[in-house]
Formats: sequence, structure tokens, C-alpha cells
Amino acid sequence: MGNKLVLIDGNSIAYRAFFALPLLNNDKGVYTNAVYGFTTMLLKILEEESPDHMLVAFDAGKTTFRHKTYGEYKGGRQKTPPELSEQFPVLQDLLDGFGIKHYQLEQYEADDIIGTLATEAEKQGDEVTVISGDKDLLQLVSDHTTVRLTKKGITNVDTYTPTSLKEKMEIGPEQVIHLKALMGDSSDNIPGVPGVGEKTALKLLKQFGTLEGVYEDFDAVSGKKLKEKLETNKEEAFMSKQLVTIEKEVPLEITLQDTTYKGYEAATVKEQFQNLGFESLLSRIDGVVESEAAEMISVDVKQGAELTKEILTEETALIVEILEDNYHTSPIEAVVLSNDKGVFAFSIDEVKESDAFRAWAADADKEKWVFDAKRTVVAFKRYGIPLEGVTFDVLLASYLVNPAVNNHDIPAISHRLGETGIPSDEEVYGKGAKRARPEDSVLYEHAGRKALMLYRLKSDLEEQLKNNKQEDLFHHLEMPLAIILGEMEYTGVQVDVKRLKEMGEELEGRLKEIRQRIYDHAGEEFNINSPKQLGPILFEKLGLPVLKKTKTGYSTSADVLEQLAPEHEIISEILLFRQLGKLQSTYIEGLLKVVHEDTHKVHTRFNQALTQTGRLSSTEPNLQNIPIRLEEGRKIRQAFIPSREGWVMFASDYSQIELRVLAHMSGDEKLIQSFKEGEDVHTKTASEVFNVSPEDVTADMRRQAKAVNFGIVYGISDYGLSQSLGVTRKAAQAYIDAYFKSYPKVKEYMDDTVRQAKEEGFVETLMHRRRYLPDVNSRNFNRRNAAERTAMNTPIQGTAADVIKKAMIDLSARLKEEELEATMILQVHDELILEAPKEEVEQLTEVVKEVMEETVDLVVPLQVDHSYGDTWFDAK
Repeated sequence: MGNKLVLIDGNSIAYRAFFALPLLNNDKGVYTNAVYGFTTMLLKILEEESPDHMLVAFDAGKTTFRHKTYGEYKGGRQKTPPELSEQFPVLQDLLDGFGIKHYQLEQYEADDIIGTLATEAEKQGDEVTVISGDKDLLQLVSDHTTVRLTKKGITNVDTYTPTSLKEKMEIGPEQVIHLKALMGDSSDNIPGVPGVGEKTALKLLKQFGTLEGVYEDFDAVSGKKLKEKLETNKEEAFMSKQLVTIEKEVPLEITLQDTTYKGYEAATVKEQFQNLGFESLLSRIDGVVESEAAEMISVDVKQGAELTKEILTEETALIVEILEDNYHTSPIEAVVLSNDKGVFAFSIDEVKESDAFRAWAADADKEKWVFDAKRTVVAFKRYGIPLEGVTFDVLLASYLVNPAVNNHDIPAISHRLGETGIPSDEEVYGKGAKRARPEDSVLYEHAGRKALMLYRLKSDLEEQLKNNKQEDLFHHLEMPLAIILGEMEYTGVQVDVKRLKEMGEELEGRLKEIRQRIYDHAGEEFNINSPKQLGPILFEKLGLPVLKKTKTGYSTSADVLEQLAPEHEIISEILLFRQLGKLQSTYIEGLLKVVHEDTHKVHTRFNQALTQTGRLSSTEPNLQNIPIRLEEGRKIRQAFIPSREGWVMFASDYSQIELRVLAHMSGDEKLIQSFKEGEDVHTKTASEVFNVSPEDVTADMRRQAKAVNFGIVYGISDYGLSQSLGVTRKAAQAYIDAYFKSYPKVKEYMDDTVRQAKEEGFVETLMHRRRYLPDVNSRNFNRRNAAERTAMNTPIQGTAADVIKKAMIDLSARLKEEELEATMILQVHDELILEAPKEEVEQLTEVVKEVMEETVDLVVPLQVDHSYGDTWFDAK
């Protein structure tokens, strides 16, 4: 029996994935929607096909041998959006990680590479599966070659064999090129016979068999008009046939042997998924990698020693071993110390009962070096042990010097610095459902190795921070912030569970009403969440115009429904039904799952060492992501209340901080003047871009200018801006050009930043937070373009993130100094949320405004807006 070969049309699948999924980027600023869609399809193929050989073919460039036949081949196509182009190198890196061969060849298309390899494989008795979104490849279908075409979305496919092709399209594989020759293909600018569609072409082929057959028996063609079209466009029809015929004898530089697929190494793919932010796909990786057993670091862990002052020295690496992610609920399994006296391991019970340890822990002069200061402080606090004197955090130091790396645990940091003799937590404890606490001796030895490495790593990381001029950023920003975030997490946020449940019931009631109204409009009951059932109701029964079709029927996507809203009342009801359904499941039910049953608080965890811009993110629950554009979404904030009677929720946020940072960093006089004079910067920009006086700026002009202002900060392209504004790419580019003409120093700043990135390999914020951009000098246009866009926006976003972090530190100190009871409990990007006694509000307003506006000195004033109320909702 032969081998199983899978051939994938890389460009086709990537294009489909890009347009099927929302335009998303990961925390590193890289667009990933096409890569994500492609990867979900790839995992499905690997599961279903189990190939022995595999190859992903890509188009090599704009010009192919077909252009010699017809210069206008593919001429009508819009330029590939840069947001997609920049994903091709990322996709190819991912394929390398999977161990899957990819290939392209100048002057040929992916189809031709696939056709040649499929033909070769068939000759030697192999079974071939071709994956594409392009019907042209159906000409390859045979007894040994199956073609699977993506339809709705990206993972749904139609499978074609000679039999199923005959059933679905009433033609054989050899007739596909004749069908395309007659009907043409607008997507590739193949003319065919104008006025002949698929239906007519199929009818002709049923009668005459081939294109040649049509013209050989021309008198038998019925219909005067059709005959005229065929006669007039005979040359175009035969040229079209030539264009659509896949070349099966391409001079490839690879052989079938080169496509051998031996499976992937789980650890490599896992790291790639983590770097790309594909957390949801991690569970689909098969197998645990058997890594070569490196020689383990030798460590003499002393167990059962008495906790005395003698072993608690002034500089000690301290490891708190917790097996689960959530340190708010998971027990401490071991406490390990490493210093010049040795490595000592204790149970949490031994530590709790030791007066010597408690005294040492509370002594701020005794330096503790830890992994994840926030986690360590919170974990000890849960056991009633205050921890002071934490002066070094290996996690944060590693994050600052290697922001692009996803894994900052001690084994990973050690490996990066050349020390391989320490296994990962997964290797010792297992993963997922198999994760378990080992025997004390295994647990203590592993934690002991980590403590010993932590003690050694400190000096290396300190040296790197010094070389990067990041000592200030580390010691005076990230380290004190970690302790403050720990306090915020431990304090938690009070939830009015009764109100949250009431909201759930109210939403359920509203959903029921909306559901009934939709049924009344439709004249029948059906599953509103099923596009298969919704499509026929809207487009057949109600006769609404069909704007877009999918392979399985009518498109009922949000963008289609929004365009149809003026046509029928049912549309706005369906859109609302979808939005409220998501609120109900994700936010109300999701929040109720993580509320502490005794205290009715949620203790979100702030991720301080994750994003490359320096922004914080939050998990379990993610309180930074509650949708507030929808009134019902905003209302969810009513469930967040002060933890004490007579207190209020107090919110304070920076107004347009990123644009103010841009004004400071670019030095653009016009932008600076706008902020200094307190002008509305969006109206000012609208006035400049649309060339009208400020009083003639309409609400719509201001909205578009706002999108341009923030788009510039994020390094947006004409495609990205056209999507957010609903205008053509040409119009979007005109807005961008007009902006840069009005604010020339901003353009100059962007160019200078890219130049600096090319010279130094990184960009940095005002506080020297770095982001490395290895692709900024890449010879590959797409990689370079993506890196340049990141270079422009990172210093602005990162500086804004640093400003609010510094404000949190300054405010924490000031609250203590003023002896206020007010407590910081949340940070949502540019906003700080506190809870405070009502009687402190007046003083708190002055303190917060003063601290936040004066935390850094920019050439433009920082502006803070504040409000307060009985709930978080009322404080906005």
C-alpha cells in the first residue's frame, strides 16, 4: 500500500481564514487571525488524515507564466491587505515548528506545485488529499486524489471524489477546466465567455462534453444570443481554458521524499502557540515530548532542619511552591530557601509555626529574592505571614530583558542562560488532568533546584538590566507595583451576587421577549442561533436582499445584518438577541462562577509579565474586558460595589493619554498647542483633515477623525482604517495623508522611530521599557512591514502604560501619607478604581487628580476625569 500525501494550498486557505475571522492581533501586536484559522484547519487535517507526507504550497509572487498568455491575469484583484501579508512569514514559521514542508517557486502558482506532486504521487501508488478553497483544483480529482474544499468558515469542508463531483456538479474532473473556460472566473480575472454563467456552462458540457465539442458541433447549440456570445468570444474561451489548466510538470527543486512528515514535537508547537496567544488550541496538541534527559543540577536539599536565625541570612532566594495557577485558592506545598548556608526545604506548617521565620519575613532589611513577587506576597498573606524586603523578582527581571519570550519560569530562564539541568514543572508534576503532587522528596528536590538557580540567576539578570538602563524601571516601577497589585488582588472586589443574579433573570426575560418578537416577525418559531434556519427566514420568506452567500447558504454575519437593518425590524431584534446572549453566558454566568462563596468577592489576577507594551491584563475574571459600549454591558458594573457600608466606588481615568504621549514624543507644535489650550483634539483633527472650520465639524467628521487619531497611534494601515470607518481604502489613505500633512512632526517622529529600530534592533518607552524587533531589517517585505508598524506604536502605548503604573505607585504612597482609608482595587488600562468612605471623597478627589496629573512631566498637561457612586456603574 502506498503513502498518504496531503497537499495544502497555502495562499487560498490563509486568504479564507483572514476574511472569515475578525481582524485580531495578539498581545505582541502581531495580526494572527489568518494564522489562527489556518492552524485550526491544520490540526483538524492532522487528526483526520494522519499523513505520511505533507506539503503546503504558496504562490511565489505576482507574476507567473500565465501572464505571458494574458497580461491581465488576476488583474482585478485588490492589493493584499498588509494585515494579511505580514501573517505569511508567521504562518511559515509555524509550519516549520510542526515539521511540515512548505514550498514556492518563481513563475508558478501553488496550484501548479500541487498538481505536479499529486501526479507524481499517483504514479507511485500513493493516496493524495488536496486542501484548498479554490474550485480550479477539482480538475485534480481522481480515483487516488481527493480534493477537500473549504466552505463556511474555515474548518468546514466539502470532499470531492470522482463520484461526489459527478453528484454535486454533474461533471467529471476532466471537465472542470472546460467549465471554467466557458464561465470564466472574476476572482482571477479570467474572461471566459461573457454572459455564460455556471448553469449555462454545465448545460453545454452535458450536451457537448468539452469546450472543443461545443465548437466542433456548433450548429447544435440552441439559442441565437448564446451562439453569438460563443462565436464572438471563441478566442477568449480557449485562452481561459489554457489559463485555468493546472501545470503538472513543473520543474520542482523538491521531491516527494522531501515532503516526508514524521509528526511534530509537542513542546515546540506549544511554545509557538503560547507566543502567538493561541491558548485555546493548547489542549489540541497531542503527546508529551520526551526530552533528552539532561544531567540534573546537583542539589543538596536539607529537609527537616530547624528554622533558625542562622539559616535565615540577609540575602536569600525564596521559593514558594504552589502547583496550580490560582494562588488565591491553591495551597503552598513547600517553602524553600537558598543562600550561602545551603538549600533548605520546609512544609508550610513548619513555616507558620516558626517565630524565627516570621521575624525574618517581616524584616524589610533582610533581602528576599523571589520568583513572582506578587504571587509570593499574596500566598504568604493568605497564611497570615506578612512579607517585607522583597528586592528582586526573577520573573519581572526576565520579562523586562526578554519581553518577546512567553515563558519566564525558572527552568526556561535557566535554559536561556545555558543551564539545562533543571526540568520543567510539567515534567515533574504532569499537566492538565494528570497534574499531581509528587512525594515530598521529589517535590522538595525540584523546588530546591529552582531556589538554587534563582540564587544564581539574580546576578546575570541584574547585569542585563544595568546594560539596558532598566534598573530604574525594574526597581522603582515594576517591583513596587508588584506588591501593590498583590494587595489589590488580595483585597478583591465586592460583588452584589443578588444583583448579578437579578440581571441574569432580567436578561433572560428580555431574551424571551426579543425571541418572541423575532418569531412574530418571522411568522414561525425557529432556532435564531442557527444560520441554516435563519437564512431562509430572512432571504426567502421575508424576501430581504441577499448581500453575501456562503458555501452552505446565506451569510447572516453581523456585518451583513447591520447593512440590512433599515430593511426590516427583525434585523435589529436579531442583533440585540445575539449581543444579550453573549452577555448572559460570558459575563453574568462567567462572573458567578468565580465569586468567592463566603466573601462574595472576586480576586482577579493581574498579569504583569505578559504584554510587550507593558500593559497589565487580568484573568479569572477578566475585569478589563467587560463590554461597555452596550448599555446592558455597562450595567454589569452595577454588580461591583464597595466592600463596606457607607463607602463609594471612585473611578479616575486619564483623558486621551496615548495622544498626549504622542504629542510629547513627537514634539508636534500643533498637537501640543491643542492640548495646552484645552481644545477638543478630535474636532481639531477633523477641522484639519476635512479642511473646514472647527464650528463646521459634524459629529460624523469628529467620529472619523477620532478613528484616524487613534489609528495613527496604533500604526494603522489604509485597510485597517477602511474597515473601522466603513470607507474605501483609497478614502482611508487620503485621511491618513491629510493627517500627516497637518501634523508633520508626527510623521517625522514615526520615521525616526523606525530608523532607530533599524539601527538598534529595538524601540523603547520614555522609561526605557524595550521591545525587540528582529524583523525590522528583514529582507522579507511582510515581516519588515509588521515590525515597522510595531516600532511606531509601541513607544506610545508602552509609555502610556508606564505612566499609569507610576501613578499607582505614587497614589499608594500618598494614600498612606494622608492616612486615607481609600483603597485601590482595580486598574482597567487608563482607569483606576478605588473604594472609599463617603466622607473622604472630597479630599480623595484632590489627591487623585494631583497625583495622577503630576506623576510624570510631559510637555502637555495630563488630564484626569473622575466620578464616584454606589456601584462601579454609578462611578462612570
